[in-house]
Amino acid sequence: MICDSFTLGGYYPGSIGQIVESHALYYSENWRFDVSFETQVATELGEFMGRFDSKIHGFWTARDKTSFVGSIAIDGEKSITEGARLRWFIVGPYCQGKGVGKRLLSIAIKFCADVGHNKIFLWTFCGLDAARNLYERAGFELADEKEVAQWGTVIVEQKFELEIENLNTDNFMGIKR
Repeated sequence: MICDSFTLGGYYPGSIGQIVESHALYYSENWRFDVSFETQVATELGEFMGRFDSKIHGFWTARDKTSFVGSIAIDGEKSITEGARLRWFIVGPYCQGKGVGKRLLSIAIKFCADVGHNKIFLWTFCGLDAARNLYERAGFELADEKEVAQWGTVIVEQKFELEIENLNTDNFMGIKR
């Protein structure tokens, strides 16, 4: 897959399974995560889609022709108390570095600003340097870091936060509305 052009959309039949598969394969092959990671992604993504409300939640997929390229979601359920949670952000290895992640992240942040979420947070882990660079370029700041044993390995879990109340999203990350 070349990934020269991609389109953004929302849910389509099979997208939930493709997101789970992409996460499971990538994190198993690159970080040796076990089956508990795949089952957690499947369970939590399925639960999220079952309660999806487009007024507070966002869900986007990227496709190159008919092939899955990436995804991102915003869970706004606890927006008032904790912030909107950015989740299931992944770009296939063959499309990394081609603007897909930047476009998905920009769309998600603009959505949060448009619907009134004042804060976004995400959980990730140390070692995902390209993703961290993208988060920091968008204005996210490291808020918490701790070593945890989960998914069959030990990782340094990181929480990033972005306050978006005063963020100008008209030309955010070089992408115009």
